Amino acid sequence: MFRNAINRWCAGEEKRVDSRTIYVGHHQIPGVEPFLPQNFCDNRIISSKYTYWNFIPKNLFEQFRRIANFYFLIIFLVQVIVDTPTSPVTSGLPLFFVIIVTAIKQGYEDWLRHKADNSVNKSPVYIVNSGRIVEKQSEKIQVGDIVCVKEDETFPCDLILLSSSREDGTCYVTTASLDGESSQKTYFTVSDTNAFRTEKEIDSLIASIDCEQPQPDLYKFVGRIHVFSDIQEPVARSLGPENLLLRGATLKNTDQIYGVSIYTGMETKMALNYQGKSQKRSVVEKSINVFLIVYLGILVSKSLVGTTLKYIWQLDPTNDEPWYSLKEKNTNKFIKMFTDFLSYMVLFNFIIPVSMYVTVEMQKFLGSYFITWDKDMYDDHLGEGALVNTSDLNEELGQIEYVFTDKTGTLTENNMEFIECCIDGFKYKHVGVELSVVDGLSSTDGPHRRICGMAGKEKEELFFRALCLCHTVQIKVEDKVDGLVKQQGTQCTYISSSPDEVALVQGAKTLGFTFQGMKKNLMKVQNRDEEVEMYELLQILSFDPVRRRMSVIVKDHSGRIFLFCKGADSSVFPRVNAGKQEEIKLHVEHCAVDGLRTLCVAYKELTQNEYDQISAQLHAAQMALKDRDEKLAEAYDDIENGLHLIGATAVEDKLQDQAAETIEALHSAGMNVWVLTGDKMETAKATCFACRLFHTNMKLLELTTKNIETYRARGAEKIHELLLELHKVVVQDKRCSSASLLRSWSVTQEYGLIIDGAALSLILKPTQDGGTSNYKNLLLQICQRCTAVLCCRMAPLQKAQIVKLVKNTKEHPITLAIGDGANDVSMVLEAHVGIGLKGKEGRQAARNSDYAIPKFKHLRKLLLTHGHLYYIRISHLVQYFFYKNLCFILPQFLYQFFCGFSQQPLYDATYLTLYNISFTSLPILLYGLLEQHINIEILKKDPSLYRNIANNALLQWKPFLYWTILGLFNGLVFFFGAYFLYDNTSLFSGNGQVYGNWTFGTIVFTVLVFTVNFKLVLDTRYWTWANHFVIWGSLAFFVLFSFFWGGIIWPFLQQQRMHFVFAQMLTSISAWLAIILLIVVSLVPDIVVKLLSRPVGRRQLQRYLVYNKAADSVTTPRSPVEPLLARSFSIES
Repeated sequence: MFRNAINRWCAGEEKRVDSRTIYVGHHQIPGVEPFLPQNFCDNRIISSKYTYWNFIPKNLFEQFRRIANFYFLIIFLVQVIVDTPTSPVTSGLPLFFVIIVTAIKQGYEDWLRHKADNSVNKSPVYIVNSGRIVEKQSEKIQVGDIVCVKEDETFPCDLILLSSSREDGTCYVTTASLDGESSQKTYFTVSDTNAFRTEKEIDSLIASIDCEQPQPDLYKFVGRIHVFSDIQEPVARSLGPENLLLRGATLKNTDQIYGVSIYTGMETKMALNYQGKSQKRSVVEKSINVFLIVYLGILVSKSLVGTTLKYIWQLDPTNDEPWYSLKEKNTNKFIKMFTDFLSYMVLFNFIIPVSMYVTVEMQKFLGSYFITWDKDMYDDHLGEGALVNTSDLNEELGQIEYVFTDKTGTLTENNMEFIECCIDGFKYKHVGVELSVVDGLSSTDGPHRRICGMAGKEKEELFFRALCLCHTVQIKVEDKVDGLVKQQGTQCTYISSSPDEVALVQGAKTLGFTFQGMKKNLMKVQNRDEEVEMYELLQILSFDPVRRRMSVIVKDHSGRIFLFCKGADSSVFPRVNAGKQEEIKLHVEHCAVDGLRTLCVAYKELTQNEYDQISAQLHAAQMALKDRDEKLAEAYDDIENGLHLIGATAVEDKLQDQAAETIEALHSAGMNVWVLTGDKMETAKATCFACRLFHTNMKLLELTTKNIETYRARGAEKIHELLLELHKVVVQDKRCSSASLLRSWSVTQEYGLIIDGAALSLILKPTQDGGTSNYKNLLLQICQRCTAVLCCRMAPLQKAQIVKLVKNTKEHPITLAIGDGANDVSMVLEAHVGIGLKGKEGRQAARNSDYAIPKFKHLRKLLLTHGHLYYIRISHLVQYFFYKNLCFILPQFLYQFFCGFSQQPLYDATYLTLYNISFTSLPILLYGLLEQHINIEILKKDPSLYRNIANNALLQWKPFLYWTILGLFNGLVFFFGAYFLYDNTSLFSGNGQVYGNWTFGTIVFTVLVFTVNFKLVLDTRYWTWANHFVIWGSLAFFVLFSFFWGGIIWPFLQQQRMHFVFAQMLTSISAWLAIILLIVVSLVPDIVVKLLSRPVGRRQLQRYLVYNKAADSVTTPRSPVEPLLARSFSIES
């Protein structure tokens, strides 16, 4: 009983089974015993992270999971518990500032999410209840409710389409908010429920639905509906994704529909897709962690040295604890040593820059807007610009070594145009407004609709009918629609989510056969004689990327049944046993060489008995709730056999604007570009030549199944021999030529590699001993020595495997993957940086990417300009933070040698607190946002400058040591310079008062603040009014604050140690001279470095270009330009 109560009251219990049953309209099924209402979740959407009662504990927990925050919390607690030399305020206030700012930001963002959730959850929806339509709030929809949705309204939950106002039982839907696809998709009702058109009729529907439990895949759904009637036996129909209307999609060009809710609230597919992608970490973040460990080691070392020397100092009885510190004398020595160690840790803890994390986050977040605002990356046709989905990888854009790109829709326009076709071995090409039948037959006299070529009228008409029937194109009688369209005069518009299908239907119309749409499962085709033929659509064997083909089964007016199939040549030819295969295959290969996309068309005629068997087989597979996809694939495989090949089509997909120039620029920048595509080898090869990935002087090597088959007769292990042979050609020969012809531009042989998906599967397939590493290593060595690599016939998973293979090599190169379709998502997620194109194949790649851009050409500026600048900025920011904190804390450490290791602070607690928050934070933040060490125009014109920052060049140990040594030098100058000048009696004030230790610390701190800010002045090469404002403003604020802090007696302070100290210090001319002298001496190394690396002018830049023939690249020494003064703040936008 207790278990039943738990099951009844606990939500989510239904998830323990594989399927759920929904009763349409909550009506009881006749002949079935009364059912208990299932406990499904309500329709509330919750995208917020916090609630009012858990915000504080949950937010604090998440913030203190960060190591830096947790570290400073420990330091703060030590200051509170242990008697430390500095006030808890010194570490508590910066930590409190960081926590509060982060909490406010996250709280505000979550408040906006709450607000958005409420607007959605409280929106009105219309439910059918007791034969009439009633209005409800969206959050009150329950599973099983019948919902009425009207045109241009958004579906409030996931619905099964029951009936539509359109006579053919369809509705049009846009899913742009789900997957970014703006094209209209067609959804279908179940034929047995479409007759219920009014609210009273739909309320009388008695039906139940069995379907799978909620899962996030937008394109998969498995279910079946049982329709009950008093007149006849219950009818069962299969349900698929074509019947499922998703929450967030919008109804278009349909007056209204009725649907039953099956998934609500957080169980809808849209909500299940809220889950974020795995977190990617940039190479800069990894370097920060390494440097942090080094500085943590320095902190611990300083604390150990201080503790040890303190007790060595106290071995002399005269230096022991004073007589008035009896409590400390009586304390256990080991405990005392431990507390002393903690006190030193607190005293020196400012060497760890906690504020750096906040500054880095702000720099990344604000810096990402420059990409979004960049007008050069705006596309007028789409009306959109670049989009930043994650700002954590801005600097990674400047470290790319491998670029993996898709072909169709990425390098090409994905705008298909019908060029020619082959019918029964004879080529037909459309030129202008007339059709010419090639292959020796002249037929240009007379209207193109009457042309009959060598293939014969029967074969021609069969082929054109196949093009008009084998597709999923819809007709809309308007001139404009959302998404992908091809206009047909002023009468109709073809709508499809696939540009290939629109091009083929358009091509068929050009050749005399016009598809006129479908009504009540009847497809209308107008033939050459302008007669309308009617075909009953019996079955659709949908396209999928694994089969790479689709089929339809239709019945003509005479009762003959045909199966028409179209697909890739590799998926159709093996299933053909009749037709002129050799002639058509030759035509396909010629078209592929010309860079055209080809599809083969085949058919077979079925008897009624054969069709009945096929129908039963498909029905059984379609009705399965478990493993439906596998069963359908098996049925399709059985049905699509014994075909008769009719011909092939060729459509052209033009290169995108500046695609070739972009690839050349990436090569010049030192990046390796690989093309990963599912197209056939010849088509992909032609595209690679067109986009200049391959060139005529390049020796192309093929690692394809065709090559491997020549070795297979001598044993399967010969794959290894083929790899060794290619390895010898590429690696050893290139090594010899590189040694003898190191800088020969004309003689060095370049290699390009072509590999197909089947060969890759054989290479990656585990051997009998379970290993593939030897094959992988050989393949990688070959690929890495090749100038260009083309991977064709790639499945989506294989694309990701290629990226992972390169990413996980011992060099761990930084990879970038760019694509536009759903088949590119896996590699986009796998790469270090994923770029999605807002293309015509949908926006799945853009949704799952780190950055989305309109065109491939925009990749050039994204990497060579934005990536270059972001990396320079953040690497300088990181090094600068460690440098200024080392300068800050080294004098504090040295001071312990002169105060008996008593842990006496050198700086006032207020200076300790505000150093990183107020005096030095804004200048480096603005530097990290606006700095341009090289003019943007030069970066755009000279891609080779990208090589200067390759391999994380500015965050290696050499520059890190330079910054560290500079920090040590400055810290020594600050302390000992002030110490020796302080020893001079001329520093006495005019009234005879001797300066104390706080004045000494203030002199050191003043030199410190001015020096680190002047250091940034020397490093800044791109000045704006904002830089001037924050640098000089920070210094002015320090001076004014010091006057203000020391000019008032503060009642809440027990000791007025800084009273009038700063003002009195500045009354001494000697103090002024000492401060100026120490600042100049501290900046001498930087000035010398700047003089030795004088800027190179724009004209001089070309003289330094060095053509490295062996590397086939253009390199240049580091060549900064002169500072550019008074530029506008918005130059990058």
